[in-house]
Amino acid sequence: MRCCGKTFRLGDIVDFSLCKRIVENISHVIVGKEKPIELLLVALLADGHVLIDDIPGLGKTLIAKCLARSIGGFFRRIQFTPDLLPADITGFNVYNQQTGQFTFQTGPVMTNILLADEINRTIPRTQSSLLESMEERQVTVDGKTYPLPHPFLVMATQNPIELEGTFPLPEAQLDRFLLRVRLGYPEKDEEIAILERFQSEDPLLTLEAVAHPEQIAELQHARRRIRISSPVKEYITELVRATRNAPSLRLGASPRGSLGLMRAGQALAALRGREYVLPDDIKHLALPVLAHRLILREEERLRGENQERFLDEIIRQIPVPAPVQAPTE
Repeated sequence: MRCCGKTFRLGDIVDFSLCKRIVENISHVIVGKEKPIELLLVALLADGHVLIDDIPGLGKTLIAKCLARSIGGFFRRIQFTPDLLPADITGFNVYNQQTGQFTFQTGPVMTNILLADEINRTIPRTQSSLLESMEERQVTVDGKTYPLPHPFLVMATQNPIELEGTFPLPEAQLDRFLLRVRLGYPEKDEEIAILERFQSEDPLLTLEAVAHPEQIAELQHARRRIRISSPVKEYITELVRATRNAPSLRLGASPRGSLGLMRAGQALAALRGREYVLPDDIKHLALPVLAHRLILREEERLRGENQERFLDEIIRQIPVPAPVQAPTE
């Protein structure tokens, strides 16, 4: 990688091995969720957000707390309910009788890791109040703008099996999530390990930080320097454009999906110790990055089909370019 006429290695710029230490640290509490944890780190490095679409009781809150503790950041949780108001998220101004002025009371969005629990249980107006925070990293209250802490990651959850009393996320907000992640049930040996690990004490209580937010900000900045070749960019474009021409899909992924796939690919390459993106990185990330951005035709939806199946067919049909060679000195 060249900068200002000099050649740099990834490790000369910033220590990306810190990401592996974060993953290992989280694994002291979480059992058998290496891929979802890796995807969370991808979202964090890519400065994106994550939608966890899974049933209750699989450890979504625990993973969010572990990530916040591991990076030495602040953690806040919002339980989304039908009566939740935008001010309950962003904060509000309170009149101080002693000073005769309004004082801003920060909302739970002023944090590093925000768990938006069951986001589809609140009204669209409140859901949309997160849009500015997720996209612009700021909140505006009574005409005044307040920047959010950095880094800032939203982990939103929704329960896919309960539809009564829910408000499906609009496409505009779904598109703001870089990744959609599913945890799934643990294997038998993993569940036994969970029982043993939590039998006598909660390992979260003794989990210590292995990083601090300033280091994460450095990693995010360095991630932008990860090299991505023209064939890999073309592969991203072909995948995304194929979703727009698929007969079973009413709408395909937008250019935001292309950018998200590129950023996620850079983050995964950095996480795995490379200064360049491989085509296999893009193939590995295509489902979690693109599937939630696709809209099925009504007849396909009524037949019980899902976006993942059609996207998987597209991924198999698009030829994968030859692997990119490691850059030479």
